[in-house]
Amino acid sequence: MYRRPLLSAAAVRRLVSGAAYPRQLIHRDVCLTRALVACQQARFSSQHSPPCRSYHISTQFRNVKDSSQHTEEEVGAFTKLIEAMGFTGPLKYNKWKIKIAGLRMYTCCVERINYNDFFEKCALPDTLHSWFLIAHLHVWMCLVRMRQEGRAGKYMCHYIVHSMWEDVEQRIKIMGISAVHRKEALKSMTETFYGAMFGYDEGVLCDDTVLAAALWRNLFSHQCEDPRHLELMVEYVRKQMQFIDALDGEDLLLTGEVKWRPLVEENAQSIMKAVKPTYNDTGL
Repeated sequence: MYRRPLLSAAAVRRLVSGAAYPRQLIHRDVCLTRALVACQQARFSSQHSPPCRSYHISTQFRNVKDSSQHTEEEVGAFTKLIEAMGFTGPLKYNKWKIKIAGLRMYTCCVERINYNDFFEKCALPDTLHSWFLIAHLHVWMCLVRMRQEGRAGKYMCHYIVHSMWEDVEQRIKIMGISAVHRKEALKSMTETFYGAMFGYDEGVLCDDTVLAAALWRNLFSHQCEDPRHLELMVEYVRKQMQFIDALDGEDLLLTGEVKWRPLVEENAQSIMKAVKPTYNDTGL
């Protein structure tokens, strides 16, 4: 089989006479020669080797992509390029609708939560810091749910967090805290936010003991004298995650509406069974 020479005749002479040729250039030519030989061998073996793994292509595996499981979106080269530059490519839905839905979802984390129940039943102090810890817990649950919705969900997560920090800063200003202390408070809350995110992520993927440890460190700030409070919060997080995960993803992306379960359930089986419509005697 004919092959092109890897090096010219002059280069071969220089390799033989090492005294007249610098060592660095010799090393470079030797490495280049080895790389070209490896490429030639790989090309030759790929041309003469029989095709393999053809049995992996079947209709059974194609149907998996059409299922309701969450899969990564296929994006083009242009979208990957502009997102690598820091911009957001075209999404499944309008970006302004997703922004508004993100703001509405954060509003649900603030206005649809009975904070007094947490203050009373979990023995938490009624302070701005406790309010932030409770709100952050619900924001985290929303972020976990929306990350399952592909690129549009991740885009929405960005504005949920952005809305949270805007709200926190405004609340601190209303309380009349000076700029220096406000900056220190925001820095402390930022560290708490990202630290708790890792702890909650690990806890929701592991057993209840890991989740309880994350809640004890972050929500209770290492101060929980009654273990029943910790048990109540572990049960609350588990049932909320189960409830949010059952919500339709497209509705969340377009509306951002989230209804939370109460801290203490009147009917413990209500979160396990879907609410069935009731009919009268006439069938209406």
